[in-house]
Amino acid sequence: MREGKLTNEQLKSLVLSKLRPKADVLLRSGVGEDCAAIDFSGTACVLSTDPVTGAVKNAGRLAVIVSCNDVASSGARPFAMLATVLIPPDKTAEDIEKAVDQLVREADRLGVDIIGGHTEITGAVDRIVISTTAIGRIQSGRLVRSGGASPGDDLIMTGCAGIEGTYIIAAEHEDELSELLSEEDRAVIGSLENRLSVIEEGVTAAEAGASAMHDVTEGGVYGAVYELCEASGTGCELYAEKIPVLDVTRKICGRFGLDPMRLIGSGSMLIAAPDAKKIRRALSSKGIESRVIGRITDEGVYVVESGLRRPLPPPGPDELFSI
Repeated sequence: MREGKLTNEQLKSLVLSKLRPKADVLLRSGVGEDCAAIDFSGTACVLSTDPVTGAVKNAGRLAVIVSCNDVASSGARPFAMLATVLIPPDKTAEDIEKAVDQLVREADRLGVDIIGGHTEITGAVDRIVISTTAIGRIQSGRLVRSGGASPGDDLIMTGCAGIEGTYIIAAEHEDELSELLSEEDRAVIGSLENRLSVIEEGVTAAEAGASAMHDVTEGGVYGAVYELCEASGTGCELYAEKIPVLDVTRKICGRFGLDPMRLIGSGSMLIAAPDAKKIRRALSSKGIESRVIGRITDEGVYVVESGLRRPLPPPGPDELFSI
């Protein structure tokens, strides 16, 4: 099997079809759904879990961000986290300390308390692998689902395509990129670590009336759009030329032959809403840039580019895994 997430069809047939619904669950596993949520007397406990497998140098920092972003896509603010750290036998105490320090620093920055987890030295991994489970809360009636989009909604995007992938590739392939990147490029890359969280985007958009949200992770913008539509049972007309891409992302993707639209993209949130102006005003008031990149339709996911309209195929492995 190929590296990366299971395809949507594999996920449905091999995993989701075997799960049995229980009571008190407001939101459960599904294609495109970032979170699960359980009702506790009108308060939803929102949970999401994610591993980091595509990065080594900044794995601790990214492990905190990715699961917190998932929780934020429901409109909830994450406040606690569990972390599992699997360590190969050849690693040193200093290696472990570095990874844990990254976890703690990023959690502190985001206001999240690491309340428990598990650590283990094992030959089952060849690098330090960190998986986190973020926990948030929101009033049950205000919970936002990835599957809540309706035909006629505008599709809004914050951030730029492939931010996380740019950050990871620049760190993991620093020597290979040394002659390609300018000092200006390096300055932009250095700023990306503070642009990967979308907690404020999620909380703000939910309060302003978002009907659905999905943060951009593996599979990039195209993958996230497809999953949001599948979860919602809708289609979309996506305007490719309105999707922002940093110059340094284009440069790095060009070097490795990658499509920035299919590159892992934490740092961007997709928001479906009936009133895009209201959402964008609320985001702007927090200093968050956004743009309308498409419109939710009844069926069929299409990309419009250079005057041509073509169907968007289901997401495959993330471009990061092709390097």
